[in-house]
Amino acid sequence: MEERIREILRENERRKRGEALEYDPEMGLGCTGERVAVEPKVVTFGRVEYVPVEMTRDAEFKRVRSRASWVRLRCRYDFEFWAVTCVKIKDKMSAAMVPFRLNAPQRRVVGLMERERKAGRPIRIIMLKARQWGGSTLVQMYMAWIQCTQLTNWHSLVCAQVGKTAAAIRGMYDEMLRSYPEEYWEGERPPRLNRYQGQDLIREISERSCRITLGSSERQDSIRGADYAMAHLSEVAFWKDTPKSSPTDFIRAICGAIALTPMTLIVLESTANGVGNYFHTEWLRSERGESDKLTVFVPWYEIEIYRTEVADAGALWNEMDAYERGLWEQGLTLERINWYHMKRREYPSHYQMMAEYPTTPQEAFTNTGTNVFDSTAVERLRTGCADPLAVGEVASASGVLTGPAALRALRFSPDSTGGLKVWEHPREGQRYVAAVDVGGRSVRADWSVVAVLTATEPRVVAQWRGHIDHDLLTWKAAAIARHYNNALLVFESNTLESDDRYGVEVPDQGAYILHELYEHYPDLYYRQSPEGGAPRPGFHTNRATKQMIITELVGAVRDGAYAERDESACDELMVYQRRANGSYGARAGYHDDILMTRAIGLHVAREQGALIGHSSLDADPDLREFLSAYR
Repeated sequence: MEERIREILRENERRKRGEALEYDPEMGLGCTGERVAVEPKVVTFGRVEYVPVEMTRDAEFKRVRSRASWVRLRCRYDFEFWAVTCVKIKDKMSAAMVPFRLNAPQRRVVGLMERERKAGRPIRIIMLKARQWGGSTLVQMYMAWIQCTQLTNWHSLVCAQVGKTAAAIRGMYDEMLRSYPEEYWEGERPPRLNRYQGQDLIREISERSCRITLGSSERQDSIRGADYAMAHLSEVAFWKDTPKSSPTDFIRAICGAIALTPMTLIVLESTANGVGNYFHTEWLRSERGESDKLTVFVPWYEIEIYRTEVADAGALWNEMDAYERGLWEQGLTLERINWYHMKRREYPSHYQMMAEYPTTPQEAFTNTGTNVFDSTAVERLRTGCADPLAVGEVASASGVLTGPAALRALRFSPDSTGGLKVWEHPREGQRYVAAVDVGGRSVRADWSVVAVLTATEPRVVAQWRGHIDHDLLTWKAAAIARHYNNALLVFESNTLESDDRYGVEVPDQGAYILHELYEHYPDLYYRQSPEGGAPRPGFHTNRATKQMIITELVGAVRDGAYAERDESACDELMVYQRRANGSYGARAGYHDDILMTRAIGLHVAREQGALIGHSSLDADPDLREFLSAYR
């Protein structure tokens, strides 16, 4: 063991040397891009400076004779030099105004943006923020650099969730110009932000004709249709739907108005706010290479202050759990792992630690400290998700929507606007379960979902989702179930038994709605009454049964006991929480309708086993007599 610790310490020293790369933006050491050494001369204060190779190709390079001219020239080609020379920002620790010296995460992001700019490509970034490492400051100052040194008439938009946030971001711009060294400003008048044509939300940089517009997701109309070349969209995950627009529509309208030309820039940045929203969906698209954006995530261990000296490496190694050993395998130093190890003690659970200090984007998006489903297991489940083979509807040849005719001569009709996603068409001899979560009718209500799963070696093969009247949903679900080899059809009956047409609980409402369906589709699921009375239609979710089926689903997700196909289901798993009172439910603003069809479908598939493909009533004369009372 002692020899193993000595090996670990030797490797740790090697890693620490790798972290200790020299960085001096004034000299150009450790900066981004290809650089060449300029021999000491008067304009460099007698020191060697490492400048971008592009700067040496400028005709002015050999003619520069004054220090001020040299600095102005270098500022045009070297963002990191410009930042430390011309920009002052407020230090978070001392509140003093200090030169803007980029930290390690900021340098990595600048490297990406400069690579795109120098290649003549539009700059497009989606940035997942974790803790405060200065991502917004960096984006705003990079945009300012372009406007102050590169181009004139190059307008920008700063848009946040609320106007005050956008104003704070622009405030950095204002502070930067107020402290800008006048001898390095390429203009006769001092740099200032002036109101543009008397408008408070639009400012213009003096002598550059570059405008900066403030906006918020709450006041979308005020910024539509303007001429922008750059956009900084902040805290996108928290943008809310409005009666007139969704974040998706609004962001696409902004981005669509910015030309695909060099030097244009769009940065979407946000801290995580759960999954399934526009920001999370766009992040996943970008990770898969399907979007125009480069992904940027800064894990906790890239932030320089998160390290603690190690007094006893052997003791630390013995105390490290599997997760922390994994951090070592990733290449982290013992000092960083020691900080993480000690910081974890502040939190009741590791989930809460991961929520505050994520190591991966998945941890940032999914951990709230109250998650029911393990994020690693859900991400593993997500790997099986795919676009459907077909989208459409199952309908009768006659087009009738209710009654026995709605179940005759069924066929699948492809339709890009349809509600049914199909990953597998029905296979001869395959048994299926169709689980129905009954939602509301209005667009703001919960969704109704019909999920079809194979009964053995369960996998999701089809799913319908929409808002629909309950009688139409009943027959539509039956049509889908019949199409899938007369699948065992199980309704989550709570909504039917407390029908929202009446606003009060209506005893046996589920039986009233379903009894006619049973006459023409007998492959229905009925549950035994706990009071010993007649069986009732559907699966009733209460505190006890919900605990049961969610526990079963947790195990199925953890063990990979079923195959998921729909990414939205994984999104719902990620935001499903155990509340303080012990109940389960989705985070505020999210849904669990798809999740419940999986929980119910998998439970019924296990419970019904031999009955799948037969009516659960075939051997129950009491239940048949019960139903006959409604005929």
